[in-house]
Order: sequence, then C-alpha cells, then structure tokens
Amino acid sequence: MPYLSEEDRLDMASPDLVSKNLEALAALFPNCITETENGKAVDFDLLKQELSHQVIEGNKERYRLEWPGKREAIVTANLPTTKTLRPSREHSVNFDETENLFIEGDNLDVLKLLQESYFGKIKMIYIDPPYNTGKDFVYKDNFSRDTQAELFEGGQKDEYNHRLIVNPETSGRYHSDWLSMMYPRLKLARNLLGDNGVIFISIDENEVKNLLSLCDEIFGEQNALGNFIWKKKAGGGDDSSQIALEHEYVAFYAKAKESVQLGQIEHESPSMTAKYNKVENGRRYYLERLDKTSLTYSKSMDFPIVAPDGTEIYPPQPDLRNRTTIWRWSKDKIETEKSEIEFHRDKKTGEWRVYTRTWESLDGVTPRSLLVENIHGRNRDGGQELAKLIGPKIFSNPKPLRLLKHLIRVANLGPDDIVLDFFAGSASMAHAILDSNSSENSHRKFIMVQLPEPTPNESGAYINGYTDICQIGRERIRQVGKALGEQYDQKRTAELDFRDRSEKRPDIGFRAFRLDSSNMQDVYYRPQDYQQDQMDIFTDNIKPDRTADDLLAQVMLDWGLPLSYKIEQLFVLDKKVFRVAQDSLLACFDKGIDEAFAKEIASYKPLRIVFRDQSFKDDTAKENVRQLLKQLSPDTEMRVI
Repeated sequence: MPYLSEEDRLDMASPDLVSKNLEALAALFPNCITETENGKAVDFDLLKQELSHQVIEGNKERYRLEWPGKREAIVTANLPTTKTLRPSREHSVNFDETENLFIEGDNLDVLKLLQESYFGKIKMIYIDPPYNTGKDFVYKDNFSRDTQAELFEGGQKDEYNHRLIVNPETSGRYHSDWLSMMYPRLKLARNLLGDNGVIFISIDENEVKNLLSLCDEIFGEQNALGNFIWKKKAGGGDDSSQIALEHEYVAFYAKAKESVQLGQIEHESPSMTAKYNKVENGRRYYLERLDKTSLTYSKSMDFPIVAPDGTEIYPPQPDLRNRTTIWRWSKDKIETEKSEIEFHRDKKTGEWRVYTRTWESLDGVTPRSLLVENIHGRNRDGGQELAKLIGPKIFSNPKPLRLLKHLIRVANLGPDDIVLDFFAGSASMAHAILDSNSSENSHRKFIMVQLPEPTPNESGAYINGYTDICQIGRERIRQVGKALGEQYDQKRTAELDFRDRSEKRPDIGFRAFRLDSSNMQDVYYRPQDYQQDQMDIFTDNIKPDRTADDLLAQVMLDWGLPLSYKIEQLFVLDKKVFRVAQDSLLACFDKGIDEAFAKEIASYKPLRIVFRDQSFKDDTAKENVRQLLKQLSPDTEMRVI
C-alpha cells in the first residue's frame, strides 16, 4: 500500500471553525493572540482595548516576561535531584591527572549536581542551545510524573526518561516550551558564575528577543554587556524568499557587571594594527592630522597654533574664499593636551603640520559588537575544522574556533580559569580551550555537558560509527589532545637547550562522567514505598553494580569538592584508599576497616575521610574507629555512606 503524506489524507472531520476564527483575528489583531497551557488563545482584555476609545480596566499591568509554564519552570529549577555522576575511565584520557570534564547526560540534572562543587567558580559560560527553528529539539522537563507514567507518554525520550520533542512553529506553545526549557538552566548556570564571570549565548532571530528578556530577568538588566552580531556566512546561494540571513547573535551578560574587566582584542583589520606603529611607555599609538575638512565650518575652530620655531600655523585652506578646514580640537583642549601634540614638517613643502597621538594598549582595543571579519570565522570553517579531525559531515554547523577564541579573549580568562559549556555539541569550546592553552602556556579547564542524543541512522556520523553526539565530542577532544601532545613533545625534543622548566606539559585529557540514578538503593530515598519484611534485601544500602569510583564521585559532589581535583590511589594495610587533592579527602570503600587501619590512616591528617557503612564489622568497630580518629587526627571529619 503506497504511503500517504499528511497532505494526501482526508481528515474526515468538519471544519474547525474556532481555529479559523483565531486565524482571522490574528490577521487583524496579531498582538491579541497569546499562548496558554492549552495552546493559542485570544487575550480578550487586550482585544476589548483594541475595540474601545476608552481605557478598559482589566488585570493590573506589569513590565515583565510572562509565558504559560513559567511557574513550573521556576519549580523545576529549585527541585533537588537524587541522581549522580558515574566516572567512565574507559572513555577518559589521563583520568587521574586531568582537570577537564566531559559529562554525558541531561544538562538540567548535571547543573543541579554541580551547584555545590562549582558554586561561584566558573569564569566563563558559553552555550549554543537549540534555536527553536521549528525543526530542532527542545527538552521537555517533567518532574511531576513518575517513571511508569512517562513510559506511556508519547514522543521521543532519552535514556534518562527526559523527553526531547520537536517544537514546530505551528505549536500553540511554540515560544513557551522553549522558554520553559531555557529558564531553569540559565537560573542554575548563574549560580555557578563567579562575581567576575560572564556568559555568552549563541542564538538566531527566532528567539533572540525572548532570550534577551529572559537574561534580563535572570542576570539583571543592569548586567547586560551587549550583544554581538556574528556573520556566519558570506555569499552563497540566494535561498530566501525574503531577506537572506547571514548573521546570528551572541548575547553577552555578566554575573556582576561592576566586577568584570573585559579583555582587549586585536584590530579586525591588519592594516589598523600596522597603523599603530609607535610605542611608548608600554602603549602604542599613531599620529593623526589635527586639521580636518568640515561641511559646517566654524571660525572658532580656525585659529593659529604656534610651531616650535615660533611660526603660526593655521588649518590649511584649499580655497581661502570658501574656508572648509578647521582644527579637530578647541583652543582649550590644545592647551590642556599639549603633551599629545607633535609637529612635523611636510617632506615636500617643508610646511609645518600638526598631529595628535591616538593611543591604545599593546593588548588591543575594546571589543566591538560587529563580528563580521574573517578573523571571526564562518560556519563552514567550523565544519572544516571538525572534518580534519574525525571526518566529513559528522556534525552540522559546529561553531568555528576563531569565533570561540575571540569570545575567550573578550572574557579575559586567567591562566587557570574554568569554562563551562552545557550544550557542548561536538565540543568545539573544548577544542578552543585546548588550542588557546597550547599557544598561551595557560592551564584553563573546561566542563563539557551534552545529552547523548542519537544520531540519525542515515547520517554521516552514524555511518562512521558515532551513534550519539557524546561520542563525537569525546573523540574530537581525544584527537585535539593527541595532536597538541605530539607538538609539545616535538618542541621539547627540538629545543635541546630548552631552559624554561616552569612550562608544564599541557593538560590534554578529560575525565568522562555519565549521569545516572543514585548509587544508593531506592529505599534510602523512599523507605515509605517498602514493607518492613522487605528490608532484609537491603542489608547493603549501595546498589550492587556500583564501583568505588562511582562512590567517590558522589562523595565529592555531596561534599562540594570539584570533580577536577587530582585523585591518587594508595594502599594502606592492603586496602585501596583514594587520596583527593592531597589531604582534602581520603576515601576507602573496602571491607575490614578496624582500629589498626584507623591508626595508620590518621597519620595522613586528612581534612575529611569517608567509609562505607558495610566496611565495618559492626557498630562497635565503627565507633572505635571514629574515636581513634578524633584522638589521633582531631581536625579530620569522618563520614559514612
């Protein structure tokens, strides 16, 4: 039987007159059509006002962004999560030493899990979220439904039971669903920024105005730093029936504007950089003629300036009968800015010319809002960069490195700052961080978060063995790290007299984590769901498939320790001990913990130490260990899971 498209099918129903009436009203009064929980509807109060010459009393007007589902989005941001992050050594590179993170999972849960460990510690956030074009996916967060209920709900789900849905332009909640998805994520992201932190958000025309209103509410209108307009392509086919769109936007906000010091950038044109060809006292400058031609000649700006030899110099006039040339500076300014004026004789005529110095920092100039030059990259550049690493047509329109490196410079990152991208895609930002670290001898860290969205079966990614987006991102980082590591080794080999021993080997690895349910048995969180006679099956409160690495990660998150801390493995009396950031935390999950072990471990004087509840023979042994630690290492805080 041949397939019939939706256009070919008879709907076998009478006309929907309400929908037709809505369309007619929308044509006459588009501002009176709004979105509600049930889709598009008429704002009758506003419609009444449109049909009246008098002010109609209605709901009290307020200036704020509203949409159906906003309250639920606020609740969603504030709800706790019982999930955890499980390390994946097999997907990592240099797991124990690296400080970079790649986290696979729903970014909403991940942002919640990072709240304590990274609160106020992120210098820069960059995200490239779904643009809501009507074809891409948005997250539909629903924490009010249990797992079984969600199983029967239609639509596509990820493996964590969070739904990804296509949001067509015809949807009655087209903008509302997108706003409800973005709000809790941005709200949680703000908490992670330091006071001097900034966030960049790529977006196109579909949601730019809503995004700016959303950011004004979350970050504060006073913390808006501006919006960049990025030229994503140049030339190409005339594929639009209206305006051919060649640009996107990058919204730019601060956590606390007064604490931010932006970086300086190079001139977009190399000729401008060359123009600043004089250097003095750590700054550079160029000379600019003081005289200028003006259509509005002013006699007050046409006066003599005394040259070094006493000659009076006037603005040169091509036609003395029709004077058009004046000085750019007034008499008063020339008097107060004498040190910024230089006199030089014209090489041909020998006449005096007056110049002013135009200064800038050796580091560059103030960032510009228009990112339209080649130095900012194009969409095709991002695709080519990825293709060189892992093959062509693997990922659509990754952002180019030149754009991301420009944003890194604007953010004025220090050598050890942390950058977060929780819509990581193909991990372009991780690539940019590693590249900039290599060229600047810096040690900035990245945290990449990406949902393992499946790649389409017919796509180039799937054909090349990448079944989800996370696999693409991890492989990209591996290949970048491999290339940079080889470059570093070649440099050290070639420079036999290399004397800068302070230069550390670049961190080209990453720790891979995967979002999963808690390591604790469900009864640990929901004991009311189980009968007393079922409790015997939970003699161990930890799920049987969880490893010591899993437990350590959850302990670090619960204790608010960054997941990037260095981890060492020791053996104390034949028991494996994890040593995190020297003596910040010691953890041992082996059985047989006794007084002898406590005496030995106390010699390390750790700030914190944690054991499994099942590690002790009984409660007496647990209490004895606790008391011994208090005696031998009184500053150590002991916990049991």
